[in-house]
Amino acid sequence: MSIVRVTKKDIDPQLSEAELRELGAADSRPAVYDEDSPEMTYEMLKEFKRINHSKRTKKTASIRLSDKAQRFSEMYGKGYTSFLSRLIDAALDDEAMIKSCL
Repeated sequence: MSIVRVTKKDIDPQLSEAELRELGAADSRPAVYDEDSPEMTYEMLKEFKRINHSKRTKKTASIRLSDKAQRFSEMYGKGYTSFLSRLIDAALDDEAMIKSCL
């Protein structure tokens, strides 16, 4: 089971008022974990691999990292440079993040 976050603009406009109320009520319910769907630990999450069906084009770049950034990214093991690339991509999509780093 995964948690999916949606906004009102993502919701089908054909939903009834009762269905919209049910969705609103679901937001306040706690997540329920069981044997088939346990709460994920940090170690479990590290085992996931990103699946990207489109071909990614990558450029080689040389950047200077702080010791903290280097240690943190290397914690993810093999492929940590891809992790850094995705992290930078995500930050570039966040205008507030960009402004805070200027």
